[in-house]
Amino acid sequence: MNGKSPLKIFSCRASRYIAENIAKNLGVRLGESSVTEFSDGEFQPRIDESVRGCSVFIIQSTFPPAENLMELLLMIDAAKRASAYKVIAVIPYFGLARQDRKDRPRVSIGAKVVADLLESVGVDRVMTLDLHADQIQAFFNVPVDHLYASFLFANYIKEMNLDNLTISAPDMGGSKRANAYSRHLSSELVLSYKLRKKPNVVEEISIIGEVKDRNVIIIDDMVDTAGTLTLAAQVIKDNGSRSIHAFATHPVLSGPAYERIENSPIEKLVVTDSIPNVRPSPKIEVLSVARLFAETIDAVYHNESISTGFVF
Repeated sequence: MNGKSPLKIFSCRASRYIAENIAKNLGVRLGESSVTEFSDGEFQPRIDESVRGCSVFIIQSTFPPAENLMELLLMIDAAKRASAYKVIAVIPYFGLARQDRKDRPRVSIGAKVVADLLESVGVDRVMTLDLHADQIQAFFNVPVDHLYASFLFANYIKEMNLDNLTISAPDMGGSKRANAYSRHLSSELVLSYKLRKKPNVVEEISIIGEVKDRNVIIIDDMVDTAGTLTLAAQVIKDNGSRSIHAFATHPVLSGPAYERIENSPIEKLVVTDSIPNVRPSPKIEVLSVARLFAETIDAVYHNESISTGFVF
């Protein structure tokens, strides 16, 4: 990437909250853009300033509705047609990431479809945070900068200064992530084995490891309906834990999530602002990833290494 090309940051509508903070951390102005809406629900994004020869970073999390992904695609297309030098999609929350493999007959692989769509409109690079599965990076034929919330979470956990610390994953799929935290924090590790009847419905959870009289922290990449998270927390509590905290990067928080969290033994759930509009709750704390993205954007723009920003 040509570091001499002007740097410009733009935002789609759903992520303006974090885009403004990223631009502020970078010390640049957020680019001007607008969206024309039609009566049938169709819309047309427009970049309202010249981007010819510029390195353009477009920020948008692709959580539902699907219009958020469509708006990002149209913004990328607009920048390419306006002769931008490079167009980089900054996607704090990468939607459809749970569809990362063909685990049943005749199903789609949604994450691959999204990767193909982004490349089809000419994206030159993708920047995202805590993908549900690392292998999604291989769906792209352009560079992917995969950032991790451990940049924030690990230091936060250290500052909690908990003794008898134990890290847990709510299911076996999160064991690699939990193990990385456990090694970094020199703590014990326990895992949860989950039996699921269907999506968002958990039948049973069993704990593998000792949690009695220990301060347990559950680590996950996202919390959706909070069924798995709160059930795991209850099983950990029933097995004699002293306290339970949870850290999840992406606060999807759909359906009964808030009620489940508030009625669970979880003392605090810490999330990031990768998805906006987290409802105020005494049990939920939001940490901003704006500085992490700003520092990574600056490093990519100046052709510098981004690995120094990773905690582990």
